[in-house]
Amino acid sequence: MDIQQIKQRFGIIGNNPSLNRAIDIAMQVAPTDISVLISGESGTGKETMPQIIHQLSARKHGSYIAVNCGAIPEGTIDSELFGHEKGAFTGAHESRKGYFEVADGGTIFLDEVGELPLQTQVRLLRVLETGEFIRVGSSKMIKTDVRIIAASNVDMSKAIQQNKFREDLFYRLCSVPISLPPLRERKEDIQLLFRKFAVDFAEKYRMPSIRLDEEAKSLLENYAWPGNIRQLKNITEQLSVIEEGRTITRQILNKYLPEISKSNLPALVSQKESSGDFTEREILYKVLFEMRQDVSDLKSIVLELMQNRATNGQVSSSNPKAIKRLYEDFEAEEESPETPAVIPTESKPAYNIIRRDSPDHIDEHEEVEESLSIEDSERELIQRALKKHNSRRKQAARELGISERTLYRKIKEYDLR
Repeated sequence: MDIQQIKQRFGIIGNNPSLNRAIDIAMQVAPTDISVLISGESGTGKETMPQIIHQLSARKHGSYIAVNCGAIPEGTIDSELFGHEKGAFTGAHESRKGYFEVADGGTIFLDEVGELPLQTQVRLLRVLETGEFIRVGSSKMIKTDVRIIAASNVDMSKAIQQNKFREDLFYRLCSVPISLPPLRERKEDIQLLFRKFAVDFAEKYRMPSIRLDEEAKSLLENYAWPGNIRQLKNITEQLSVIEEGRTITRQILNKYLPEISKSNLPALVSQKESSGDFTEREILYKVLFEMRQDVSDLKSIVLELMQNRATNGQVSSSNPKAIKRLYEDFEAEEESPETPAVIPTESKPAYNIIRRDSPDHIDEHEEVEESLSIEDSERELIQRALKKHNSRRKQAARELGISERTLYRKIKEYDLR
């Protein structure tokens, strides 16, 4: 029996090389009792491969049981697979055989095997190694001769790293791996599948078959199909039943395709369109860039203020003691939780004086050099500011470019009344 005969017997549509390769492997391993692990996305038709393997094996006259491991509650899955004795747990009114006992001499297909609890994985590993298991609530060992075929749509290597699946069980199940390609990688098969489904639904609902125009065919082939063959079948059924016209245009088809990943074609995305989808690294780069721009702006403001102060004679040329004094003032301000942080702009000592009532607004940035009468100048400036604002410290501090707390300390230090 060749691949085409297998396709006709099991209703497989398509000529994709990856699909043909998967069928060929299934045919090769069928006469043996090797465990097989089938991988592929949800909706790719993984349930067909175990049927091929079972029907072409010497076990074809034995039982074939398909078990969806993800659909059985964790508390009852051991009982379902291995059976239980009467009174083993609440509600166990009589003994019951499990799937491994019922399928003795046949095949068990464990779909979504990655969903098995770790405790059940240990029991399954023992069955694979020795062919033995124990019913829940029993101490008697039972032998079984069952071929196990498993399937999963999750990344098993990632599940192993996350300690959700046993590594030794994975290698036991994956003696022979079979991988099914997603529908988006089978573009040449999409129209064949659509026509097959359209004919089937036309016969089922007794109506003319639908067909696609050229633009609709292009959209169908370039869609990403996250639900794979199952999604394509569902959409074909919807179109067959709902649409009155039998010719499906691009506009009509587009209404039935979910907004998620409309097309499988690459597309350029502008910065405005993707502004809401920044990664953490992009956000960090953006913040750093803006900080660099802010520092450059601060340098310009400092330079302008220095030039204005020099022109007005408010700051003299050089005094390290004055710089030290200002540094002590700003250290006192930093100790207060209400006072914003000081940001140096250059390697030489330079300080930002930030208004308390507006944290984002830089009122003054000055670089002070040596002056033989700095204390007198400071006292005079404070007096002038207090006089100008009628002894209101808040307005005076704002005028001087210092915090109200620093001004209060200066008033006490210089004994100003």
